[in-house]
Amino acid sequence: MSIRHLLWLALLPAVVASAAETPELKRAVGAPQAVGAAHTLRQIPEACARLEGVFTADAALPYKFAVVRTSEQCQPRARFVDFDKAKPSEAKGWKLNDVIRVPNAACPAQQAVVRVWRMPVAQKAELDGQGQSRIYLEDAKKQAAAGKIAQIPMFAAQLNVEGTACR
Repeated sequence: MSIRHLLWLALLPAVVASAAETPELKRAVGAPQAVGAAHTLRQIPEACARLEGVFTADAALPYKFAVVRTSEQCQPRARFVDFDKAKPSEAKGWKLNDVIRVPNAACPAQQAVVRVWRMPVAQKAELDGQGQSRIYLEDAKKQAAAGKIAQIPMFAAQLNVEGTACR
């Protein structure tokens, strides 16, 4: 077998995985980030949250990320849930919303990959003049008293570190 064939066979699983993975949002690979430098991966305004990550010098945990609340005054219209508890999948109605790839500046062969999943809810066709769906306090109180609490969208995120660690 030629070297070209061997390279193709080595890359085949990655090509198949990326072809099967079609998120709602398309984005390029992020800028390389230095070890120890906290950076924002993505903001999710409807959940009043941002995803923040940092490469660590720890070989056992080379990257960590957290969901950070953006403001105490922000009123969320969506909820962020734990990925391991929700176990999102398309079979359960979740949609792969975004795939964020961030290379390690100190180790270009390694990158953090955060997959963001979104659980949409059926939205009423009632939109205001600005094209937004609004929730009014008195109406919401009446619905809650009647036991008709509307569902809200949910988000979950999963972290994977891909590539080989540098020494």
